[in-house]
Amino acid sequence: MRTDPSVFGKVAVLMGGSSAEREISFMSGRGVLAALRSQGVDAHAFDPAERPLNELKKEGFTRCFIALHGRFGEDGTVQGALELLGIPYTGSGVMASSVCIDKVMTKRIWLADGLSTPRYVLLRRGFYSPADVVGVPEILGLPLIVKPAREGSSIGLTKVISAHQMADAVAQAAQLDADILCEQFISGDEVTCPVLGTGADARALPVIRIVAPEGNYDYQNKYFTDTTQYIVPCGLPAGEEAAIQQLVLAAYQTLNCRGWARADVMIDAATRQPYLLELNTSPGMTSHSLVPMSARADGISYEALCLAVLQSASLDHQPAPAPLGVSA
Repeated sequence: MRTDPSVFGKVAVLMGGSSAEREISFMSGRGVLAALRSQGVDAHAFDPAERPLNELKKEGFTRCFIALHGRFGEDGTVQGALELLGIPYTGSGVMASSVCIDKVMTKRIWLADGLSTPRYVLLRRGFYSPADVVGVPEILGLPLIVKPAREGSSIGLTKVISAHQMADAVAQAAQLDADILCEQFISGDEVTCPVLGTGADARALPVIRIVAPEGNYDYQNKYFTDTTQYIVPCGLPAGEEAAIQQLVLAAYQTLNCRGWARADVMIDAATRQPYLLELNTSPGMTSHSLVPMSARADGISYEALCLAVLQSASLDHQPAPAPLGVSA
């Protein structure tokens, strides 16, 4: 049965923001805004980089769809402000959002729970020496990946083929973050798997296999070219796809995520072991984005997906009811 759009009230689609992914956030937000309006939702664009968040309360917004990506949107900061304002929002809460934006902290939790993720070395700006940088390939082998610990969309990421590239790769990542993640490179199939729902009701959607030009799934090939192939159904053996879905669901639940998210996974070509790379708590919703693609393969239209995510909007801490005899 279709939900009456009036139950959502006045909805702000948060887009833009001040992260390095501002451009992508606008692409996501505009798609979501158009979809919600097409379904009769009273939805409006809101850019937190241009307007203070307390205007949401002043202007009577009752729910927020977060289409922000990266810092100051996906990292718990906006979520915390909305908690204080008492306005339910889409996606994970403050703690889960702040953990998931940090790829190193995410790995530590996954490893503590016995979930597979590539080996890594953390370099912290101001604490590592040239010798530490040179020594990373000796620990992780080559090739390896160097990236900022708290950026998305492959921004600042370098695939290091030779030890001579290490200093430049680390310097590039250090321009974006004080924490630089050096990660074991897993050679094999690259896949992604979204999750919808919360707690015991959460479920993994179909896995998408990604085939990028020369295996380079970078910022350009993610958003601005049509040469990357997205294969869904993924073509993996049924048991393999089910194992990835089970792993991703465990990764989502152990981090206490809610609403929706998308996990990126590499499958080792030799062993067929899947390795978790990261979990995005505010996934892209552009024309090239993967959650809508996976949802469509599951029979869920873009518009229905946006409505389902909006319906899941909530707060970490619901306001307590006023005591009897006391007016709010």
